[in-house]
Amino acid sequence: MNAYEDSVRFAVLGPVRAWRGDQEVDVGSPQQRAVLAALLLRRGRPVMLGELLDAVWGEEPPAAAVSVVRTYVSRLRKGLEPGRGSADAPRVVVSVGDGYLLRIPEAALDLGLFEQRVAEARKLRAGGDPSAAADLLHAALGGWQGAALAGVPGPLAESEGSRLDEQRLAALEMRLDVDVELGRHGEVIAELVSLTGKYPLREQLCRLLMLALYRSGRQAEALAAYRRTRGTLVTELGIDPGTPLKDLHDRILAADASLDARPSRPPRPPEPEPPAESDPPVVTHAALPAQLPADLPTFAGREAELDRVRALLPEAGEAPTSVVIGAIGGMAGIGKTTLAVHWAHEMADRFPGGQLYVNLRGFDPTGVVMMPEDAIRTFLDALGVPPMRIPASLDAQAALYRSMLAQRRVLVLLDNARDTDQVRPLLPGSPGCLVIVTSRNQLTGLVAAEGAHPLTLDQLTPPEAYDLLVRRLGTDRPAAEPRAVDEIITRCARLPLALSIVAAHAAAYPDFPLSAIVDELRESHGSLDAFAGGDDITTDVRAVFSWSYKVLSAPAARLFHLMSLHSGPDISAPAAAALAGLPPREARGLLVELTRAHLLTEHFPGRYTLHDLLRVYAAERVHAEETPQERDRAVERLLSWYLHTADAAYPYITPRRLRIPLDPLPPLCLPLGFTTHDEALGWCERERSNLVSTVHQAVVSGHPGIAWRLPAVLWGFFYLRSHMHDWLDTARAGLAAARAAHDREGEAQGLADMAAALRSSGRLDETIDHLRQAMVAYRDLGDHDGRGSAVSNLGDAYLQSGQLAKAVEYIRRGLAIERVIGSAWGEGIALSNLGDAYQRLGRFDEAVDCLDQALAILRVNGNRWVEGVTLDILGTVHRRLRRHDAAVEYHLQALRTHRDIGNRWGEGHTLSNLGDVHLDAQEPEAARDSWLQALAIFVEFDHPDAETVRARLGRLEDAPPGARAQEAAEPGRTA
Repeated sequence: MNAYEDSVRFAVLGPVRAWRGDQEVDVGSPQQRAVLAALLLRRGRPVMLGELLDAVWGEEPPAAAVSVVRTYVSRLRKGLEPGRGSADAPRVVVSVGDGYLLRIPEAALDLGLFEQRVAEARKLRAGGDPSAAADLLHAALGGWQGAALAGVPGPLAESEGSRLDEQRLAALEMRLDVDVELGRHGEVIAELVSLTGKYPLREQLCRLLMLALYRSGRQAEALAAYRRTRGTLVTELGIDPGTPLKDLHDRILAADASLDARPSRPPRPPEPEPPAESDPPVVTHAALPAQLPADLPTFAGREAELDRVRALLPEAGEAPTSVVIGAIGGMAGIGKTTLAVHWAHEMADRFPGGQLYVNLRGFDPTGVVMMPEDAIRTFLDALGVPPMRIPASLDAQAALYRSMLAQRRVLVLLDNARDTDQVRPLLPGSPGCLVIVTSRNQLTGLVAAEGAHPLTLDQLTPPEAYDLLVRRLGTDRPAAEPRAVDEIITRCARLPLALSIVAAHAAAYPDFPLSAIVDELRESHGSLDAFAGGDDITTDVRAVFSWSYKVLSAPAARLFHLMSLHSGPDISAPAAAALAGLPPREARGLLVELTRAHLLTEHFPGRYTLHDLLRVYAAERVHAEETPQERDRAVERLLSWYLHTADAAYPYITPRRLRIPLDPLPPLCLPLGFTTHDEALGWCERERSNLVSTVHQAVVSGHPGIAWRLPAVLWGFFYLRSHMHDWLDTARAGLAAARAAHDREGEAQGLADMAAALRSSGRLDETIDHLRQAMVAYRDLGDHDGRGSAVSNLGDAYLQSGQLAKAVEYIRRGLAIERVIGSAWGEGIALSNLGDAYQRLGRFDEAVDCLDQALAILRVNGNRWVEGVTLDILGTVHRRLRRHDAAVEYHLQALRTHRDIGNRWGEGHTLSNLGDVHLDAQEPEAARDSWLQALAIFVEFDHPDAETVRARLGRLEDAPPGARAQEAAEPGRTA
């Protein structure tokens, strides 16, 4: 023993802490505290380096894990032994072979003191001195400062934290038992009421509460406590209370004199709770985006404006010394976007970091302005940030976005902005970038606060307007009719949009003389004259649109104005057919007619968009020409089409899963069908933005049933593709719609969908809250299947959050419910989850037993999805038991199952696990092959595990041939 050892003490019963004398020692980051916790919990025995890696990171340590652990140990030594000279050997954290040992007396660790006091209290009570035992138990429990190992990450903290918390609960029950025995029943009632609410299945706590209430003269409340506990046990587990609780109940009913109270003593103060800690941020790597729209081949004029914006950048291709912001303003149709895109293409090669583009929809006819967080997500996606790693709050997203652009020269084009507040979060924070903003507003705040350079566009000059027509019509027709050209330019008031529309009309009818075009403009009663000074652009262009609209066939005109009822960014031909209630073939012919008339744009084969001003005009026409009932029917057909087509994709994406009951299809609505997994998944991906818009349109148009059912149908797609934001957004909207409609069935499903999305997003506390609400909703509905699923999923949420004891408790409760109601489907899932919980706790025999039972049930019921997951968990169990041949076989079975049903994400995880088995078995080439296959899948789905697999492959390649397995498993270790 030495002076250093004598002066140092540690705590693990709460946050991991250390003191030297009376001064607290900084024990570093959460991972460094995990290393210290591993050393402390070994209680004077060595911890090998590999065990430390597993304690902190589990089975997938980062590339530099060994050096990181050694750095942590070095920092701990400095903090714990500040007076030690550089030549002196460490005395507290001692090197032992390929590991470390913490040399401290047992009394220096609060856990040792706790266990010592509990053991002594047990002896005193058995020896007939309950009063002294109570004092010791109060002192022992008083040393706890919250949940054991609070804030410490890693597998060791998960398993050991659960074990220590169970010890605390057992000691607490003993202390309460002794207090009641000593006659302190009045003092402990409030505490017992709280504990029985928190742990409703612990019968000992109920027994003590009943006894304390009875001894306080509250017999009726004691019997009520028994009824509550019995009701919980019967409802949740399908069992009656045990004999001790039943006997006490009977004795209370009989007023047994042996239950009489004893004198009480003063109460003890309550124990404080520890503060919560947050998770560390996630680091990502950037991609090279090239998002600019195509430059207009017929771009004409604007030379003076181009000279002004070119002057904003240094000459000779030098990088700007600050963020350069060009704000292009002007009226609608003046050519802001055209000029911005042309300038951006001209400057693109000066920004090797890439080009970002987004339409902010600041003046969108649908009224749906893009929120800054949605724009940032679009940019982060283009920069290579996986959806699951994008933070939830706008501030955090903006910080990550600025970090991604740091030290990069990027051109950012923000089109159609509403105001400065919408733009500001999208500005880079580092010099060297160019930002081009277009808006119908002046954005004076951006000019005043951010130093933006304003450029307000005016009409084209007469020569520029003539050049625009020549570039679109060729030289011959304008040269042959110069007076007609002059009148067209005059009547269009040299507005680029109006000129472009007239030119497109003339080009569509090459045999028409331009004078005929002029006659049509005259017949519009001169409304184009408003372009000379009017400030309502929708009125100004109405006449220009009308001549294109009037030459349409009646069916094409009807389809055109119905298109304004669609809220999504584009529409497919089958969706347009459903909107109009037409056969798909007929609808496709009409779409061709509209495209040729330039009233629609086919931006991708079979997919169409409406320009914003054309959408305004179409909306005016649909309200003028269709009754409210027909408009409502059209919207219902469209929303139902999306829902039923998504439902048709559901069994291919999530095979054999229970389907959500849907309302019948409305007349003239023909949803799509699918034949393969890839076909179904591809449709969902192409329609993702429209599906999200459909949910929100269903909310506002009075279709709450569609609003909550569509997210339920899409959960498998959102999960497989990691579209967490869309999943949360639609589930939240669906839940709100169900609640507003007082639809309890929809609310229960919405709560379950929100919980699933939150769980996949890592927001486990919210997951648990929603699942608890779902349990109540399903109970109210008498839906035993839904309730059993919610209880089992609650256990899974506790499992993912590291609360393994609660996970086991709730998964077993869910399992009991599934068995009582006879749901073999739910029973198989619950057994699989329970096996996973047991394997994380190191209870391998119980894990294998549960997983084997799960497999048998899952196979009988055709649940191939969870069968694959269960086989993979069995492989992990056998690998941890060093049974490599059995592990390989289970992983291969899991692979076959995943591939049979198209679960590519599951396939990637199993291939990664299979590589680990091969590596443990000293088969590095086989490990490499498995990891390469896993990497291809993770890259395909933009899954964060791709980086982990890349790191493993890198370590395997860098290691010498004879040591590859060892190096890949333990980076940095030398022979």
